[in-house]
Amino acid sequence: MTPVSATTPEAVISIAGLSASYANRRVLRGVDVEMYRGEIFVLLGGSGSGKTTLLKQLLALARPDEGTIVVNGTDITSCSASELAAVRRRIGVAFQGSALFNSLTIAENVALPLHELTQLADPIIALMVWMKLKAVGLANESDFFPHQLSGGMKKRAAIARAMALDPDILVFDEPSAGLDPIVAAGLDELILFLKRGFGMTILVVTHAMESALRIGDRIALLHDGGLIAVGTRDEFLATDHPRVRQFLERKPDPLPRDTADGFAAAFLRRIHHEH
Repeated sequence: MTPVSATTPEAVISIAGLSASYANRRVLRGVDVEMYRGEIFVLLGGSGSGKTTLLKQLLALARPDEGTIVVNGTDITSCSASELAAVRRRIGVAFQGSALFNSLTIAENVALPLHELTQLADPIIALMVWMKLKAVGLANESDFFPHQLSGGMKKRAAIARAMALDPDILVFDEPSAGLDPIVAAGLDELILFLKRGFGMTILVVTHAMESALRIGDRIALLHDGGLIAVGTRDEFLATDHPRVRQFLERKPDPLPRDTADGFAAAFLRRIHHEH
């Protein structure tokens, strides 16, 4: 694995020896990585590489076969339910599909965690909702319902809701999925603004290389259940690992010979039949 930089700041998330399986298939294989306070850490990987599994482990939505995950000093693989609840309150998640409640306005979506998890008075909650919507550029759309928003606006609304409880850690799951390049670039700028303005530790799980290189303080590539490269943008670009080079240069996996031969034979049979 490519080494990180020599100076190591405070680790907010420490993952050590993490392995996880579904049924009889090993999905994660001894993952070791740290994420530092105030950085944007981008986790790259192709389909089936284990990104979603790692994210579920980090959010304690599944238990690992082996290993530990320490978040702000608490090992979430072995802590009590009350300790886990406290850790989860410090993590905000913006899901890939936004996951907004269609029957609620944008303001009501953002206010929901505050009503459910705090004892704040309604005027305070209203002020906090306005501040979060203002931060993501949706203060004037607070009374809109999700179906009235564009894809990019839904993503921003989901970010505002993820920020509702002022988390230490913000997690983005495929933030640019389904967005056109201009809107995706705007979302990149918003993520950078959140880092600068709020000092959050941000984890971005994606396969969008252009966004990763734009926003990432450090970038990691997950392949076949393990991290094969972790480093700064320059370190990542200089990595000579064949899979990293393939990912950077957008080269497809070659078709297996029997698949290619089978396709060619089927094509020739069809041409012969039609003529």
